[in-house]
Amino acid sequence: MEIAFYIAGTVAVAATWMVITRHNPVHALLYLNVSLLAHAMLFYLLGASFAALLEIIIYAGAIMVLFIFVVMLLNLGKETAEQERKWLKPKVWVGPTVLAAILFAEFLALVLSSGQGAYSPAVVSPRELATALYREYLIGVELAAMLLMAAVVGAAHIGRHKKLVLHRFLQEEKEKEEEKHEEAVL
Repeated sequence: MEIAFYIAGTVAVAATWMVITRHNPVHALLYLNVSLLAHAMLFYLLGASFAALLEIIIYAGAIMVLFIFVVMLLNLGKETAEQERKWLKPKVWVGPTVLAAILFAEFLALVLSSGQGAYSPAVVSPRELATALYREYLIGVELAAMLLMAAVVGAAHIGRHKKLVLHRFLQEEKEKEEEKHEEAVL
């Protein structure tokens, strides 16, 4: 099943490239989800089916929901509503759908052929995976956790809306100053 590995690798690279090049954060999140699914397929093909399941459950599931909440937290107002209307156009969702369909077809072919003995990956137990993650790769796991925490704190800080509370007399003075500034600009 060497060809399956190359197909999943190509989908992972293409989806990751689309994550980097998209200007809209929601489009980037769609491609990021496909990229994470492709990485899960690579783990499965390498025999780490437990790591593939963790990739899907933790990253493609929980972390993606977290990212979507962060995007919602940033709420860009009228631009967001206008963009949501544009999402109904096929050009937005065709790319991620095609890449995900390729991965699904590949996974379906692997599962259906595995009963015939065509493909049997080596089995990695959860204990071996945990031992590797928390002994040899402990620093990498901790750095990834700190990076995710910093991203969430930064997004919460950026998305925080500062509410200006002024007394009604001060509000009137501020509005007059803004009108004078607009007139000066014109």
